Amino acid sequence: MTAEKPIVGKKIRPDAYGALTEALTTINWNKREYQDDVRRRLRDHPELFARLNFTTTKRETSAQLVNLLMAHEDRYRELAVEMMTDISRMDEFPNLTKQVDAEDHLARARAAVASLAKWVSRHADIAEERDRFSAELEARREQVTKTRDFAEVLRELTQEFLRLSGMENRQQAGLEFEPFLHRLFTLFDLEPTLAYKLKGEQIDGAIYHETNHYIVEAKWLATTVEAEHMTNFDGKVKRKGKNALGLLVSVNGFSAGGRDIFKRGTSFITMDGPDLFCVLEGRIRLDDLIARKLQHASRTGDCYCPASSMDL
Repeated sequence: MTAEKPIVGKKIRPDAYGALTEALTTINWNKREYQDDVRRRLRDHPELFARLNFTTTKRETSAQLVNLLMAHEDRYRELAVEMMTDISRMDEFPNLTKQVDAEDHLARARAAVASLAKWVSRHADIAEERDRFSAELEARREQVTKTRDFAEVLRELTQEFLRLSGMENRQQAGLEFEPFLHRLFTLFDLEPTLAYKLKGEQIDGAIYHETNHYIVEAKWLATTVEAEHMTNFDGKVKRKGKNALGLLVSVNGFSAGGRDIFKRGTSFITMDGPDLFCVLEGRIRLDDLIARKLQHASRTGDCYCPASSMDL
């Protein structure tokens, strides 16, 4: 595939690179398909593919690739333009259509592709009038990149969590907590699904982590989650099968009585507000926190293992 020479000899705007990062992150949902897609796009540049870290999140890997393209733009300008052009013309997203929340994923992907298409179009204009825009491009070269990298999204989520904490309407805060968690799970590539009903049961959602599927229930009550609710959730998880796992999230924690019931045998792990804040502050990754909580539960049978008890 050949590039249309839209920006030969000129710098690509940081905003265009930011749009490329967003599009790469959203056009595939599963990490295997994402990695295969990136491999195909870099088929003529194995030296770039070899430098990418696919053990981290899609967003972090996309940012790593785009940063390499930016740092060596004189060498990879044609590749960057080719990727931007190809992705901006996408109108089908096979991997997204297979997901439970396909419409939500498709909406985000289409928005990201549309944003990238605008920048591709703007660079085409620059090609036609490169002398006129020379001074502007030189000035933008000094601007800080606007790439929506992993750290930026995490900062946004921190501000969102603080906003929810300060809301007077606690019922509304509770309603907005679930989509907040969905964004957080998505950032760490936990492949979350939204709430759904199954045989009369309401499930707040589900995530996928290290070959394990967890059903998720989230609570932001005025007080702790009590033993009765924890017992009900345990039953809900067990009805999904002997290998089912659960993640019970309660911002204001869990009662001592409830924790005691599930201290020597549990089908679920727990997460509270301080746990979430450790993740938002960058003290521990969410996927690592879940792995350590599951390891503790498997070893001791205890559902409760706060981040504060870990060596972070």
